[in-house]
Amino acid sequence: MIKKTRMSIVISHLLLFALIVTILLPAQKATESYVSFLCAAALMEGYYLYRLVRFPNKRDSASDIISILWALFLIWEIMVTKLNLCHPVLIPAPENVFHAFRTDYLEIGVGILSSMEILLLGVLVGLACGTLLGLICGWHKRLKEVFYPIANVLAPIPSVVFAPYVIALMPSFRSASVVVIILGIFWPTFLKTIISVESIDKNIIDSARSLELKSFSMIFEILLPYSIPGIVKGLRVTMTTAVMMLTFAEMMGSTVGMGYYIVNYNTYGNYTKVIAGIMVVAFVVTLLSALVTWIQKKVVRWQSV
Repeated sequence: MIKKTRMSIVISHLLLFALIVTILLPAQKATESYVSFLCAAALMEGYYLYRLVRFPNKRDSASDIISILWALFLIWEIMVTKLNLCHPVLIPAPENVFHAFRTDYLEIGVGILSSMEILLLGVLVGLACGTLLGLICGWHKRLKEVFYPIANVLAPIPSVVFAPYVIALMPSFRSASVVVIILGIFWPTFLKTIISVESIDKNIIDSARSLELKSFSMIFEILLPYSIPGIVKGLRVTMTTAVMMLTFAEMMGSTVGMGYYIVNYNTYGNYTKVIAGIMVVAFVVTLLSALVTWIQKKVVRWQSV
């Protein structure tokens, strides 16, 4: 087992060495400076080494992932830059893509901040409203009988379907993006919370009733603490879905944000920056997923994530 792990680590570094050598070799296609590409590779290698030290039990998976990444970059570099076999516009050189981060870092940074502001507001409002109303409807049988079927119909519908109409109704694209995220988060959360209330142990309910708790106390002191672990455990899917809806909404007509960056340069046929924008979205989603995992471990300590 140790030999296999060591072999995986050796292979990953051999691929990295091959990539660096290939980058430094003369190319048939003129590109931007390769400095940004090498810097990005150094950052990825640094994070990989950190994972090796920090999580020794996951060295095999980390080595496999980074090896695949180096292999893809190597193929990309050879096919586009060294052999010039790909479409000159649709498939830009990796040097050009990573150089875009260097030239557009301010625009990209402002776009990320704008997107995160919208994302955070939409997710918080959607989760809060969906959870609170779901607890109320789950506790009151008559309300559940009315709204549960409605939620069953609306929850599976992607909120992006409503995006064009929401954009027409709202005063700004930013507010429309927030509403699209709220719609996408609210109904699944609302439905899941009602189901969570239904699944609570009857002995807990009977014990709470024996204390003659009122509805307000029952909802916030019994049902809400019981539902929180399920809500937290579903945050990763919730956040990924929210980013998808946010990006789509921004593509509909926003003037700033990650989605706008992609669609704006796609309009002008600048696929170098389109690919750079896609990488930014992937990076942000990865960071959010890591953040949510950390929150899950801190909040729901007694459950494995």
